[in-house]
Amino acid sequence: MSDSDLRRKTEDKARELGFDAVGFAPAETRQRDRERLHNFVDAGQHGDMGWMAETLERRSSPSALWEEVRTVIVLGMSYAPASDSLADLKNRDRALISVYARGKDYHDEVKKRLKQLARWLVETAAGDVKVFVDTAPVMEKPVASLTQVGWQGKHTNLVSREHGSWLFLGEIFTSLDLPKDDPATDRCGSCRACQDICPTAAFPAPYTLDARRCISYLTIEHKGHIPAEFRSAMGNRIYGCDDCLAICPWNKFAERTKEMAFLPRPELTAQKLIDYLDLDDAGFREVFRGSPIKRIGRDRFIRNILIGVGNSGETTAAPNVEALLGDASPLVRAMAVWALSQLADEQAFAAARTRFRDTETDRAVRAEWG
Repeated sequence: MSDSDLRRKTEDKARELGFDAVGFAPAETRQRDRERLHNFVDAGQHGDMGWMAETLERRSSPSALWEEVRTVIVLGMSYAPASDSLADLKNRDRALISVYARGKDYHDEVKKRLKQLARWLVETAAGDVKVFVDTAPVMEKPVASLTQVGWQGKHTNLVSREHGSWLFLGEIFTSLDLPKDDPATDRCGSCRACQDICPTAAFPAPYTLDARRCISYLTIEHKGHIPAEFRSAMGNRIYGCDDCLAICPWNKFAERTKEMAFLPRPELTAQKLIDYLDLDDAGFREVFRGSPIKRIGRDRFIRNILIGVGNSGETTAAPNVEALLGDASPLVRAMAVWALSQLADEQAFAAARTRFRDTETDRAVRAEWG
């Protein structure tokens, strides 16, 4: 079998397994992308994602991660929603979860298919392979942009002409030297919709993200207290943020995902914020079993929920918030204080402070009490 035939058969097999996009990239990255990565870390824009700095050199190119790789097979699966996720921002009393996290954990679903394709490739043509989904130190979007799968847009995410901004990515590194794609053409043009819609101004320049200001980072990766300057802007976004993705004009070509695993679970769409407030650890694990949300843990999740409740204007939620002023978690206690300050009148807030003055032993809580 010729290399060209093997490439074509690999693409056919990938689509048979449910992948919507397939590309073949060299085992390298562009100089500009390596510079962007180094600038991102040098400027501290990765926040407390320490693993970005720790894996900087291995992340810089596929060959730095595995020197035997000759081709990176880039695979994409669409998770495009059926409706406009931006419309959910209007329902301030409802929990808005990022589209990618409303179904089953994509890591499991994508990796399962990658392993099947990798196994087929080895059986068909031998060679060595490694598979990666997100958690490995791979610059998957810059690598994908070296194929026809898509280009890296001004919001730093991948954009596809067919699937818009809604692609889960995975990679198969192989020692086989297969024919490569030409890089995708950047088709963002003069559009800056993704820059302008960001509620926290997380893009200091096109193609540059300051994660420390990004709601996705703050609600998912950030382990500490969310700075006060970003809380109101979070609105009801309690896990991730899709604004820069959802506004992309290229989404008009995206059809709703056909993958059942990525369809939203009913209990994760339009759920009332207040309904999550009484979750303990066991309840949290039960509700989010099989969901990527489970990885942030109950305390950070309730921290996020309390910010959403504080932004909701639902004054009837004040007693539920007050019940968390004595929570075991300092993250939860501090955000309960902030949420109560947004919902209760001055007299009620002062009364709550008197009842829970023992929590003032916590420095973060003292700061929230003012």
